[in-house]
Amino acid sequence: MWNTILYLTAMGGQSSQPIPTCPPPSPLLDEPWRQIDWGKKQESVQYVNDYKPFDEDQQLRILLCGQCGAEKSSFINSVQSVLRGRMCRQALADNTSGDSFTKKNTTYKIQRERPDTFYPFVFNDIMGLSGIKGVLVDDIKQSLQGHVKDNYKFNTESKLEEGDEHFNKAPTNNDGVQVLVCVAAADTLSVMSDDVLRNFMEIRDEASQLVVMEHGPRITHASTNSFESCLSTDIPQIAILTKVDAACPEVKKDLKNVYRSKRLKRLVETFSANTEIPMNSIFLIKNYHEEINLNDDIDSLILNVLTHILNTGEDFVNRKL
Repeated sequence: MWNTILYLTAMGGQSSQPIPTCPPPSPLLDEPWRQIDWGKKQESVQYVNDYKPFDEDQQLRILLCGQCGAEKSSFINSVQSVLRGRMCRQALADNTSGDSFTKKNTTYKIQRERPDTFYPFVFNDIMGLSGIKGVLVDDIKQSLQGHVKDNYKFNTESKLEEGDEHFNKAPTNNDGVQVLVCVAAADTLSVMSDDVLRNFMEIRDEASQLVVMEHGPRITHASTNSFESCLSTDIPQIAILTKVDAACPEVKKDLKNVYRSKRLKRLVETFSANTEIPMNSIFLIKNYHEEINLNDDIDSLILNVLTHILNTGEDFVNRKL
């Protein structure tokens, strides 16, 4: 179909020559670059329900670390909502503030259907990273080792010191972190400050040096500074990119386009290059924010990353046995 007509003047006369205009390239890939089991939500829920650590005394601790406003707390609420089958708001969340809404170190248990019964994993929520007023990297290092007690109010000016009432002198294996989850907002990823990125890198390097001892974790220097060489033996890292619907109009129209979006794939590739976190350890999700009812597509993405977190953490724990 000819979309435009170009009129050319030559040799004192006029002639018209139709010139085709190519349609704009599609913002979507022909095929998704990662497969999601969209129609198998109940199977995924059952998988999580059946999850039991090989060591029954071991509790999987998942530390959420991310920039301010990245929806760390919303992810905890989303996980609880999916597993409980109804909307839950256990962790206080704020999606409008540029500062961190979370001020204290908080451990969140995920309740099962029966009262006083919980899943064998917990989420550790901390203050968000910021180039100005955010959690200090030194406090995150202490959290990795299990030295930060619950309800410790983070101080943006000074780190937690040994001798403080909220300093845990003798952390157990259940106090230490088994999986470090880096959380970033996809819609603001391109403008992430250099300070926040440097914080991510420093935390990641520290996690690579954490060796879990018989009576709890401690920091030891690895034989090399290379993160890749330490990743297979020390605390595993996973990244979650939230707000995918705000980052891509095609995904806002249909969440199933999340792994077909060319824009989101480029964001994942860039984030992977900047943080050295492999692409197969980076996941795209949408948290519950304005919804009042559960959505199977949102649930599928939440369950996809949750099962990967549990499997990765279990592999890490089993290496210590």
